[in-house]
Amino acid sequence: MQTTEFIWFDGKLVPWNEAQVHVLTHALHYGSAVFEGIRAYARTGGGSAVFRLKDHVQRLLNSAKIIGITIPYTLDVLSEAILQTLKANKMPDAYIRPLSFVGYGEMGVYPGANPVQTIIAAWPWGAYLGPEALERGIRVKTSSFARSHVNTSMSKAKAAGNYINSILAKIEARDDGYDEAVMLDTNGFVSEATGENIFIVRDGILKTTPWTSILGGITRDSVLKLACDLGYTVLEQQFTRDEFYIADEAFFTGTAAEITPIRELDHRQIGAGQAGPITKHLQKEFFKIVQGENSHYADWLTPYTL
Repeated sequence: MQTTEFIWFDGKLVPWNEAQVHVLTHALHYGSAVFEGIRAYARTGGGSAVFRLKDHVQRLLNSAKIIGITIPYTLDVLSEAILQTLKANKMPDAYIRPLSFVGYGEMGVYPGANPVQTIIAAWPWGAYLGPEALERGIRVKTSSFARSHVNTSMSKAKAAGNYINSILAKIEARDDGYDEAVMLDTNGFVSEATGENIFIVRDGILKTTPWTSILGGITRDSVLKLACDLGYTVLEQQFTRDEFYIADEAFFTGTAAEITPIRELDHRQIGAGQAGPITKHLQKEFFKIVQGENSHYADWLTPYTL
């Protein structure tokens, strides 16, 4: 990956290679960490802005509360630290990774009085699934691994330990020659991908999995609101794998993936086998928003200057 100069670490900007932890750090052994993925975009009219900064930071704090750890920083402090990190690294565009984790101290599953530490890193990161994916779409398969039950690992927390489920599904998909995996919930309904939410389109109607077995994606929420504002009918409703097969269009949403079309699921072509007209429309309008070209959504952007 491409490194940058500084990482914010517990209130201080430290050189990238010096942001280190002990090998017996609790989170390294037990996954006791929460994180966020956030994007900053250069604006068309000049300057830059972080997309839905406060919403991401609030989700980080919510995730920590869900798994029972206390981050020793407020929403405002963390938000300002993110902007400070971007400015220190002179980054007009960036992927931003805040991480709060249970640090070095007593070993064992119970975190006890171990300190909770926080870092913020930022680096250049283009289209998560490849630049051609935004136009051509990607090939996906239904994973043999089910998404964890809601009472197993607290699906509303963006917790590091939860992602072993995603890692297993992603490795399986890539080993089988696919770009990504679609995961079903424990009742057999389409849940989400390894790091993205899912939308399908049929007869002009968009459908996405409700807030049941999924992480509440901020890009998902943005697309829901955008699609409604554009006049589309959007349903938050469970759907099955075979309904996915006969969709006219399908796409993933996520901070890293943005809006990525799906052209094939389990060797079945989805629609025309490329980004469909509704997907393209949403992509176009979404990128206008993040690049500051639609003032209606100006409150989603936190501007900063280098």
